[in-house]
Amino acid sequence: MLRQLEYLVALARERHFGRAAAACFVSQPSLSAGIRRLEAELGVPVIRRGSRFQGLTPEGEHVLAWAHRTLAERDTLRQELSSLRGELTGTLRLGAIPTALTVASLLTTPFCDLHPRAKVSLHSLSSRDIVRRLTDFEIDAALTYLDDSALRGMRRLPLYEERYVLLTPADSAHAAAAEVSWAEAASLPLCLLSPRMRNRRILDENFAADGAKADPAVESDTVAGLYAHLVTGRWSSVISHAWLHMFATPAGMRVIRLSGPAQGPRVGLAFPAQEPRPAMVRALSAVARDAGVRDALDALLRAHLDR
Repeated sequence: MLRQLEYLVALARERHFGRAAAACFVSQPSLSAGIRRLEAELGVPVIRRGSRFQGLTPEGEHVLAWAHRTLAERDTLRQELSSLRGELTGTLRLGAIPTALTVASLLTTPFCDLHPRAKVSLHSLSSRDIVRRLTDFEIDAALTYLDDSALRGMRRLPLYEERYVLLTPADSAHAAAAEVSWAEAASLPLCLLSPRMRNRRILDENFAADGAKADPAVESDTVAGLYAHLVTGRWSSVISHAWLHMFATPAGMRVIRLSGPAQGPRVGLAFPAQEPRPAMVRALSAVARDAGVRDALDALLRAHLDR
């Protein structure tokens, strides 16, 4: 039955028989036959019948929740057995909000060094998708904002607090200053993340607290897209210091301290409150506690400000 549960999970995720079959490395007729066998074994219909996938039945939604849990328990058992043999195997499924994705390597690199037979599958996800995938056991852990009320009931391991600085061209109006206000930053030609992203909403609150409103000429839904515009030397931006780890300071630009509210919410690991915790989660948590992410990022920020 485990294989049929995998088919159901893939079908619910892909919402298309062909894509679900491809994800399971089987033919579409084999996947459909597996779903029918699952229905026969359980004695209930799990999908709405039609020429195309039309969703799950109420019974199917209930079976799906159990499928996620059952497959997660299977994976946990495999990890435990490999751990007992002295070498962790399997795949760590790690989600990350886009603004924290830039520091993921501070965890994944030492994790892979300590567990060379384990692999990492890294996913860029919205906060909403992270909560859903953690709840459905589709990912093992996530790098995200820890003050999200939707994480209630999840375990959390703080790693750092976002610190905000101005990144501006060396010939811009405030480039010679040691420190600028949020209102002064708002007066510059700006490139910022889009308003649907949590980072942007935090920045807007800080601008408003200084009596200003940012009106960016360019908005992006990815940090990479934002930096692609910053390297032109035309735009300024307020960035999280964590982004300096991956993108550094583009040539011809300066990092300047912001006065007032320059520290943001905590970022860290969130994972389901399972007991016992899966071997993958235990291993990642151990790496995270020893990685010194906060100190590394603060030292990086000081170095960029000193320049």
